[in-house]
Amino acid sequence: MFALRPSLRNATTKLSSARTLTTAVPSPVRPLLRNTTVVPARIQAQRLGVLMAQAHPWRTATAGTQLLRRCYSMDATQEEASTPALTVEDMMPVENIRNIAIIAHVDHGKTSLVDKLLSQSGEALGSTRVMDSNTLEKERGITILSKVTSVVYNTKDDKSVKINIVDTPGHADFGGEVERILSMVDGVALIVDASEGPMTQTKFVLNKALSIGLRPLVVLNKVDRPTSRVDEVDGLLLDLFGSLGASDEQMDYPIVYASAKEGWATRGMDEPRENMKALFDLIVEHVPSPKVDRLDTFKMLVTQIDSNPYLGKCFLGKITGGTIKIGDKMQALSPEGKQTESGRVTKIFVRRGLEMIPVSEAGAGDIVTVTGVANATVNSTLCDLSVTEPLPSNPIDPPTIAMKFSVNDSPYAGEEGKNLTSNMIRERLMKEAETNVALQVVESENKEAFEVRGRGELQLGVLIETMRREGYELSVSPPRVVFKEEKGERLEPIEEVTIDVASQYTGTIIEKLSKRKAEMKSFDENGDKTRIVFECPTRGLLGYSAEFKNDTSGDGTLNHTFLGYAPFKGGLDRSRKGSLVAMGTVGSATSYALNLIEPRGKLFIRPGDKVYAGMVIGESSRTGDLEVNPTRAKQVTNIRTVAKDENIILRPPVEMSLESMISYIAGDEVLEITQSSLRIRKRELDPNKRRQNQRSGRD
Repeated sequence: MFALRPSLRNATTKLSSARTLTTAVPSPVRPLLRNTTVVPARIQAQRLGVLMAQAHPWRTATAGTQLLRRCYSMDATQEEASTPALTVEDMMPVENIRNIAIIAHVDHGKTSLVDKLLSQSGEALGSTRVMDSNTLEKERGITILSKVTSVVYNTKDDKSVKINIVDTPGHADFGGEVERILSMVDGVALIVDASEGPMTQTKFVLNKALSIGLRPLVVLNKVDRPTSRVDEVDGLLLDLFGSLGASDEQMDYPIVYASAKEGWATRGMDEPRENMKALFDLIVEHVPSPKVDRLDTFKMLVTQIDSNPYLGKCFLGKITGGTIKIGDKMQALSPEGKQTESGRVTKIFVRRGLEMIPVSEAGAGDIVTVTGVANATVNSTLCDLSVTEPLPSNPIDPPTIAMKFSVNDSPYAGEEGKNLTSNMIRERLMKEAETNVALQVVESENKEAFEVRGRGELQLGVLIETMRREGYELSVSPPRVVFKEEKGERLEPIEEVTIDVASQYTGTIIEKLSKRKAEMKSFDENGDKTRIVFECPTRGLLGYSAEFKNDTSGDGTLNHTFLGYAPFKGGLDRSRKGSLVAMGTVGSATSYALNLIEPRGKLFIRPGDKVYAGMVIGESSRTGDLEVNPTRAKQVTNIRTVAKDENIILRPPVEMSLESMISYIAGDEVLEITQSSLRIRKRELDPNKRRQNQRSGRD
């Protein structure tokens, strides 16, 4: 099909991944290419028998076949400099491109599936969950940010197809990531656990895909487990598609049975389980090629923004019209159609496995990263200067909870962090709001506090943890629900809650959620496990996750997703015990003092921890706050005694994660965030002023 360049024909080298690649050897006729991505001709996946293409082989040096030299080389050779410019027809044909998103509920196997697709296409991964590259993603084992990769697959008829794959988060708090990337794909692969079946986030992401007309293909994952319920889950999926108003074409979805962990997929349960070829073939067959026109003017909707220390802002999106090459003039249009900036294209990148490969030109239908302007935001349109209308963007569900961020004013402020002022906090929050469309930042009148609105405690907790690691110090208020008014009626957000728990805990769960104004919608028993579905106000779920773990002894799962708005349901029947509040001077807690305080409740601190007046050091065993002195030391005198000093043994303190603390803090408390410490404290540190506020009915 293609001929290798003469200078590359005879030289091969072995890399660490044991793949035979063609490498460049200098010759007097054709000098060695610089900064060239090594390109293999074909890769036979060992043991799997899946024929993939790591990248296209070099073509013969004709005027119409110089695409790959320009796409996979940073610098042009003398031969390339003398060749005619590329035409639109020389690029990867639009009909050979597939753009697909992997969507699913959390822990149903999206990232593991992408790992196998990459490894079986010839990529040397080196580890598992390679798409979860963020530090917090690796620590928590969840996907937080959407990421794009691509593979080139050789079909049965020897046609090379480029598949752009978008890995998406599965947690409901990061649903905004899923909503915004659906605009740049032409199909979705819905991953469903064959044991758990459709969950809350499955319904959410599927509804978003169906609403914009995408035709999903279904991957029943983990079918090799003894607890899998293939036929039953298939029936539940059919019911789900019907309940979401899927069209006849969308209802006719194909199914692949897979085990992402083991690396195989089949079209039938009785077929040989060897590799992921069945899924590759289904993607090529079922997902349509992009409906674009490369002869049109250049247009691209920005769906993600990355920052590069050398290139500045990098804008990711799918080109919906025309072509673009380095040096072209372009402009950025806001969603309202106002020009925010104009400039020239400085860099164009395409994804290739785990790498970003620079190219000199790209065409409609492909997903690329472009640099050259600085003031564009997510949902901005990058386009030719002649374009006046922005591209439409998918609507994003509104945020449901809010927290107030302000400067840390505790006695220990400034000892651990480096970003301390309100201006620094403001700049960081505004930068986050530019790239995360699910977040909203509202400044207070005095510009010293900022209300950050998001989808859930986990999303805001990830933002706080990220800022904390970047050296910011701040204090945050407890989360509150974002209400809205409609026709004079107060509406509040409602969540659909799905709980899977052992049968002996169902009574406690129903009792607790009923006090939080939840309504039970279904109750299904399956062996010793029970699935309960509730509709609960968002404010009823604030702080409930830690209580749920205690009630179920950690043997239960709770998932929730935004359902809609409903009339306000009234006050909640819930209460928290009082706090043990430190008094006295700034100092370190002593074993002697904590031994005297311990009978009064549960401690949050250890001997030697820094404390100050107004800091919450534990939870009281009774209602109402109790002021204690944790820095008190044993009185030392010169009077001898025959009694021995008591050997003090304290119980281990209660340790809480950042999200647990956010859920725990009361209305008159804030959470102090520093680079190495998390402290719960009263908003007002002066005990006299706190008592005055209580008498006047204020927090």
